Amino acid sequence: MPRYTIAALSDLAARALARAGASQEMARATADALVAADAQGLASHGVSRVPQYATHLSNGRADGGAVAVVVRAKGGAVLVDARCGLAFPACALAVSEAIARAREHGVAFAGVTNSHHFGVAAYHLGPVGEAGLVGLAFGNSPAAMPAAGGRTPIFGTNPIAAVFPRRDGAPLSIDLSLSEVARGKLMVAAKEGKSIPVGWALDRDGQPTTDPKAGLEGSMLPMGGTKGAMLALVVELLVTALTGAAIGAEASSFFVDEGNRPRIGQAFLVIDPAALAGRDVYLERVETLIGMMLRDAGVRLPGARRTALAAKAVDEGIEIPQALAGQLESLAG
Repeated sequence: MPRYTIAALSDLAARALARAGASQEMARATADALVAADAQGLASHGVSRVPQYATHLSNGRADGGAVAVVVRAKGGAVLVDARCGLAFPACALAVSEAIARAREHGVAFAGVTNSHHFGVAAYHLGPVGEAGLVGLAFGNSPAAMPAAGGRTPIFGTNPIAAVFPRRDGAPLSIDLSLSEVARGKLMVAAKEGKSIPVGWALDRDGQPTTDPKAGLEGSMLPMGGTKGAMLALVVELLVTALTGAAIGAEASSFFVDEGNRPRIGQAFLVIDPAALAGRDVYLERVETLIGMMLRDAGVRLPGARRTALAAKAVDEGIEIPQALAGQLESLAG
């Protein structure tokens, strides 16, 4: 498989997105986020998404010239309109606003409306952790999971992420989708002609399937059954009812070329530990808990593997499949 440096792969992805119609700022922000996912071993949210994004830019499902703006603000609350562009510049603006407002007010909630796929949720919380703040990220996506007891897809896989800075060392970084697995894993399996385990998805008739293509046409199963479906409902409400964004069932699938502009939502909650028990108490509690966790030899801190892989990628570069490399080179011209 071809191997690229991080800079070279990001440049290739950015050129492909710009050629499809994205502004330079949008193309660069998106490419950097996707390459960061590949560097962390999250290929389902990496540059494999570039052909999909490029098609959406070319056919009008995403506006490459959109400039995200703050449309409402009050105290610690702020709403950013992505204006139907790719999500990454809008999310960066929302996180920047949330950090500034959390420092002033102790806590801030930044919503994003009229948005698109926002990749790895935890990626957006990097600046929050670097600022010594606690952060939570939420997002919805086109319908992929049924409500508890139902069979019709309504919710997206609706990821949740969190970041907790530490006294020394990398912040704890927690990232999960509320489906049994991320839908992107089915996309990768379908491209590679591989089967999926029973329990990941249902086909369009509501039957368990090992065929990733049938799963993409059907529905994902929530993790933890009813409990996962309820959490997906919470996320759906947080990022739509508070922002005015589209409900997952109102957005066309990301995995089809033709369809509407998704107009989905994201939200970021940022908290300053100094505003509550105080930074010293916060750090002591975090380290005490981590110490308890690490007494068991099998415990791995969340985010540790991703951080290690990212460091390795800096030195060794990133391998991508030959077919994908060819696609990117063609799209980049």
